[in-house]
Order: sequence, then C-alpha cells, then structure tokens
Amino acid sequence: MKALRLHSWAVTPAEARTIQIDLRERMECEDRLGEIRHVAGADIAFELRGRGCWRTGEGRAVAGVVVYRFPEMVEVERVSSCEPLTFPYVPGLLSFRETPALIAAFESLRISPDLIFCDGHGYAHPRRFGLACHLGVVLEVPSIGVAKSILIGKCKEPARRAGSVSALIDSASAEQIGAALRTATDIRPVYVSAGHRISLRTAIEFTLAASDGFRIPRPTRDADHFVNEIRRKPKAISASASVQR
Repeated sequence: MKALRLHSWAVTPAEARTIQIDLRERMECEDRLGEIRHVAGADIAFELRGRGCWRTGEGRAVAGVVVYRFPEMVEVERVSSCEPLTFPYVPGLLSFRETPALIAAFESLRISPDLIFCDGHGYAHPRRFGLACHLGVVLEVPSIGVAKSILIGKCKEPARRAGSVSALIDSASAEQIGAALRTATDIRPVYVSAGHRISLRTAIEFTLAASDGFRIPRPTRDADHFVNEIRRKPKAISASASVQR
C-alpha cells in the first residue's frame, strides 16, 4: 500500500498545527467501509539517545504493524520499520513524531488492511485530528483510535461489565468526541474515537470485536509487544522486517 504525500514532515510545531487543521477537511467521520477481510494494529516504541532526548527528538522511532484475517483474528503478517526521529515531543502533535515510521511499515505490507487500529486518539483531539485520523487520511484506509488515557474531554465511568460505554465529552463545546469503552468486565476502560471513514458507533463495535478478554484490543496489544521486542533486541531485527503467515 502507498501513502499520500500531502505535506512535508520537516515542519515546526506551529506549521504542524496548521496542517492538522487543513487535513481535517479530508477526514470522514461517517461509515465508508467495504468488506472488512483484514484488520491491522499499529504501535510505536522509541530508542532515545542523550539527556532530554524525549523532548528534543534525538533517537529512532520503531514502528510495528500486525495484520489479521477478520473476523477470525488469525495473524497473517507483521512488519516493522525503524526511522530517525525528526520531530520533538509536543502533546497534541504526536502524529508528526510517529506517522513517518508507521507509513514506512505500512508501505512494506504485502496484505493491505481494510481497517486500522491505532494506539492513540483520533477525533478525541484538541483539533479533532489525532494520530488515527492522520494515518487513516494519508493511507486512505478506515481507522480507529484506541487510547489508554484521555487527551481532552471528560466522561463518566462506564458500567463494570464488558461492552459498557460512556460518552467522552469536550467540556468546552459539549460535543461528544469519543467514548470510554469497557472491553472486559472490571477492567479499566479504553478511550475510542473515530479516525477516518468510520463512525464512533461502528468504531466501538469493531473494537469490541477485536477484543479478547484483555483491556487493550488484540491488534494494538500485539503491535505494542512487537515493537518493544524489537527495541530490546535492535541488532536481532533489521530496520524493516516482514513475516507472512
């Protein structure tokens, strides 16, 4: 699969905010999905160098993508990519730090996913254009943001049983921007928001369909384990690896 080249990644934080606002016009928050035969989980880990490097951006981003046949959730491919970090840590602009490495991984896939789960926010973002939106737009693939914490907004605690949902509301505008979702009974919720070409309601349904009794849905959980394995053994895995099953 190929990503659209919609802007430069060598930008300042101020330019990045403008790009988010401009690209938001391309984002679709309604269902435009075809047949979902393959889904993917995507995540990032970092190899950082030097004092204060988390904020300055010195080091590498290690991206991992794991693809499954859906709805069986049988893994069929996994790829990785390691790219130099070129953008500092700025809350609300993490897609500029993470997406270049993710794109490199996605472009090396043999099997193109029909839906992407991202470890991060989508519409539940100050400019309504988080990582899941950015990745979905540049790849032209439906995408879902599944985050472990709230970036903006407030919500009530959902009921304790699996599948319970509570609206995530932007207190400034009173708009619902996402949902707290209990993926397993008596486990802390995750925060789901639409990324691209999918409604919040459908994003919640697919997140539950990809969950298997743990807090984090399997696609992003497996991707997280994958990138951390690479980060711990950087000499054992090349800059880009592909395994098809």
